[in-house]
Amino acid sequence: MQATVADALDPRVLREDAYQQRARLWLAPELIAFVESEALPGTGIEADTFWQGLDDILERFTPRNRAILEKRENLQKQIDDWHRANPDHTGGAPENILREIGYLVDEPAPFAIATQNTDAEIATIAGPQLVVPVLNARFVLNAANARWGSLYDALYGTDAMGDLPPPGPYDTARGDRVIAWGRQFLDAALPLVDQSWADLADEHDGKLADESQYVGKTAKGLLFRSNGLHIEVQFERGHPVGVTDKAGVSDIVLESALTAIVDCEDSVAAVDAEDKVLAYRNWLGLMRGDLQESFEKGRKMVTRSMNPDRDYITPDETAATLPGRSLLLVRNVGHLMTNPAVLNPDKTEAYEGLLDAVFTSLCALHDLKGLGALRNSRTGSIYIVKPKMHGPEEAALTNDLFNAVEDMLGLDRHTIKVGVMDEERRTSANLAACIHAVKDRIFFINTGFLDRTGDEIHTAMLAGPFQRKGDIKSATWIKAYEDRNVQIGLACGFQGKAQIGKGMWAAPDMMADMLEQKIGHPMSGANTAWVPSPTAATLHATHYHQCDVFARQNERAKEAIAPLSDLLTVPLSGGANWKPTEIREELDNNAQGILGYVVRWIDQGVGCSKVPDIHDVGLMEDRATLRISSQHIANWLEHGVVSPAEVDAALSRMAAKVDEQNAGDPLYEPMAGNEQTSLAFKAARALVFEGTTQPSGYTEPLLHAFRRQKKSA
Repeated sequence: MQATVADALDPRVLREDAYQQRARLWLAPELIAFVESEALPGTGIEADTFWQGLDDILERFTPRNRAILEKRENLQKQIDDWHRANPDHTGGAPENILREIGYLVDEPAPFAIATQNTDAEIATIAGPQLVVPVLNARFVLNAANARWGSLYDALYGTDAMGDLPPPGPYDTARGDRVIAWGRQFLDAALPLVDQSWADLADEHDGKLADESQYVGKTAKGLLFRSNGLHIEVQFERGHPVGVTDKAGVSDIVLESALTAIVDCEDSVAAVDAEDKVLAYRNWLGLMRGDLQESFEKGRKMVTRSMNPDRDYITPDETAATLPGRSLLLVRNVGHLMTNPAVLNPDKTEAYEGLLDAVFTSLCALHDLKGLGALRNSRTGSIYIVKPKMHGPEEAALTNDLFNAVEDMLGLDRHTIKVGVMDEERRTSANLAACIHAVKDRIFFINTGFLDRTGDEIHTAMLAGPFQRKGDIKSATWIKAYEDRNVQIGLACGFQGKAQIGKGMWAAPDMMADMLEQKIGHPMSGANTAWVPSPTAATLHATHYHQCDVFARQNERAKEAIAPLSDLLTVPLSGGANWKPTEIREELDNNAQGILGYVVRWIDQGVGCSKVPDIHDVGLMEDRATLRISSQHIANWLEHGVVSPAEVDAALSRMAAKVDEQNAGDPLYEPMAGNEQTSLAFKAARALVFEGTTQPSGYTEPLLHAFRRQKKSA
């Protein structure tokens, strides 16, 4: 197993005749063709100048990138050595030890971020945020167009009201329930004077309690605003819904996904030049506004493109427009991985994060220069979300890298904004220092349970067996993590300048539960939170009408920051005496989740999809899910809670379960009975049994290795 993985990652096995040289670099021909024929024209940058600039950036930052990865491993070794020397210690390495080895740094003096020229969707409006894999053009277009969504469709077509629609044609009784729900929403968001929206006879009836909420007229109805978000009430008595409605209301359309992260990282399987060029081409199409995708739907070919802006007439009869699309952000990969699309002069693979910074920014030049049909940022900014950074030194590397990319592309300083994902333990523990390292360009911080827990487990791997995954969610450290993220962000001046975000609702079919629970995200003071679909964005948008996020931020800004000691409390089991059935249940749950995700990643190159869990509930899965599950089993193996034989038995049992769940997929390759030949099964097993040695517990090195083998086969 190890030899195969090592061979797959060894740059010496790359065919040198498959590369062409530019400057001192060796590049895949498809990348050269994309850059020189699609990405560069119109930017004013000559090809030779661009390739030399890329060469200079790789020469300058490759040693620094390598050094920060070595530091990660060195810190982890020192923590592991401390646990080995202190086997009777009942928690993670103490704060004084972490400071002594340089894991914790001194807090910066109080400061406020100085980010400028952020769009309103980032700075002054609170609302949902979509995350979408860049490789799927259809999904990307859906996300870009998710700025506006039908509340009626979202209610009728999901379980949001407690049940699913009956099969067949439009059900009038269900439609009446949708209309009633919508009227209650309007009464709360746009209250009338001494009247309910349910009492209106037509669009001319009623008077707003707050007349400033009226924005104007659209071609289909009336436009309003509540807590910064727009609501369009559409009237059409000839419409199938409007004809049944007392006032002739045919729909309520909500401003929904204000922003969307186009993801080059956790939700995609991009392992080579072919994959990377597709990613960059889709991002370029978004930045130009001309991305299209044709597909078959209902036995008809449909071509999807990006929505135009929305016109309306203000109360003083002035023509005006509102954005028709979500503000698009791009998530680059982290500092860890390399990619064979570009080879350094010594024929080693270039760091993928360095490549992403250059190429995604080059594509965004088309937006900044107005080279396409539509515009993204109205303030002239590029928004790059940077994941998986460990501490302020790595944030400083990103800041310097973005400086260099700006210089290379002729951009003003801090045109490129950075979002810092608070998903690694060393970043959480040093969050203020991380923010300070990028204080002039930061536009976003967020929390994410899955990756953050995966890093928690890996960092304290030798401290003892961890709690069951469900119990970790209610442990001391997680509340401190969520609280500190908001509190520190507000203390650093995020309000009115940047986003504070919360994590994904992972169950796209459980909208009733989402409506009940996800109100907690705006109530926390976060001005955005992740959703898995445009429909979920529309439903989650109702929460931002219920909660004035910026008022909540004012309240939370008065709080003392949660203690660092709480954050550093490792969620160990404390000698829990689990029953054999409980251990098997946890093992099966983890094994099924790993296999269900990995089999699509390795065999089909699908980095994010709705994967059935062990109870057949569809969950949106990406590599973060894989990281926590594989690290959890690795931890229990390390401490003898489970044996290797028990893990192998669970993987075999769950391979059969996953095969059954995918029986309807004609492209699916069964794993059960093929454990010795299935690359997907081998990858899943390696993620567990090699989990303690994987860098920071990341899954990418093994996934990429096995996916390359699958593609080459």
